[in-house]
Amino acid sequence: MSFTTVESRWLDVWLAATARGVSSCGNFLVATALTLALQSAGAGGLAVSGLLLAATLPLVALAPLTGRLADRVDSRVLLIAAGTGQGATCVALAYATDPVVVIALVALLATGLAVTQPVISALVPVMVLPEDLPRAGALNQTAGTLGALAGPALAGLLVGQFGTRVPLLLGAVSYLSLVAAGLLVRTRRGGRRATARTAAVGAPPWRLRRDPLLTVMVGSVAAVIGAVGAVNVIEVFFIRETLGSSTTVYGLVTGSWTLGIVLGAWLFARVARRLADDGALLGTGLVLLGGCCLAVLVSAAVPSASLLVPIWLLGGVANGGNNVFDQLLLARRVPEAARGRAFAVFGAAAQGAAMGGYLVGGLLLEVAGPRTLIAGCGVAGLLVVVALLGPVRRAVRSERTVARAAALAAEPA
Repeated sequence: MSFTTVESRWLDVWLAATARGVSSCGNFLVATALTLALQSAGAGGLAVSGLLLAATLPLVALAPLTGRLADRVDSRVLLIAAGTGQGATCVALAYATDPVVVIALVALLATGLAVTQPVISALVPVMVLPEDLPRAGALNQTAGTLGALAGPALAGLLVGQFGTRVPLLLGAVSYLSLVAAGLLVRTRRGGRRATARTAAVGAPPWRLRRDPLLTVMVGSVAAVIGAVGAVNVIEVFFIRETLGSSTTVYGLVTGSWTLGIVLGAWLFARVARRLADDGALLGTGLVLLGGCCLAVLVSAAVPSASLLVPIWLLGGVANGGNNVFDQLLLARRVPEAARGRAFAVFGAAAQGAAMGGYLVGGLLLEVAGPRTLIAGCGVAGLLVVVALLGPVRRAVRSERTVARAAALAAEPA
């Protein structure tokens, strides 16, 4: 692996984190505004799941391409081009009325996100020394999560007051932060640097399936997301209709999970710095995934939306901790030249699983009530976590066996 070797560039970390936070706010502002518009217009679960699928499919389908772009094309060029394109797309979305055009523009907006996510994720490990990576990763995740926290709450307020056009135009402005980051961040990847590195050492032979620990990590996250992902479709009906809450309350309640992610990122960043054993990171991450599923299950029993806040806050803490561990595992175990692909593959697995959850959620809402489905998602997630205990144990055992063999081989005869 390769990190920056002189000193950590914290100004770059802050610039990248700010861009991620502001653009993340725009992403969630747009998604929540459109979701609320559909629900208020009387659309059912299939319509909401269709919107979420359009916002997710490009991240999955384009991952092989966008991961290679992140590794081979200058990161500055990608951030400026993608940010400009997303801003223009969001302006068009604000004035679109035809549902087919709206869906197409949402998919185009997600295409830009499919580019910027691996670019920023792969840049952060290059900006800092290895010992500073948990802190830098937590800062980057916190910024993105704060944006995700502000977006739904802001959308809930703005949609109720002004309709959808104003939040969509604000979303367009938010993408200019990516352009600014592209111009101001000194750390760069791809372009001539990638060409020179490939000429010197050859293309990195990294493949996910060659690393059992990472394979299990990616599979575990995808499996759990697939089990509980339907909640993202069901929650708007659970909070607005079953619990009888306003759009503002919906935005604030959904933001509580996001706030928990921020707290969890910083809490577990300190833990991650002390865990040199990658197997321990994987095992602890599975426990945290179980905590997320338990929070979903418990939330099905609440009589009012206000009681969701502390439950989802705790679920978000577990979610944030798992995110830190996952990012650290990828940065530690993937060669620097292949990190764009690695983060794109990981994102595609998670988003692909989420797509399955969106589709299932839309279908199940036609035959069952939101409260029952929320409980079902929690139970399904916990069962998946239990089923993953065996594969995780085997991967950790294999990793430690290899480490012991390497240590013995390195000892002088």
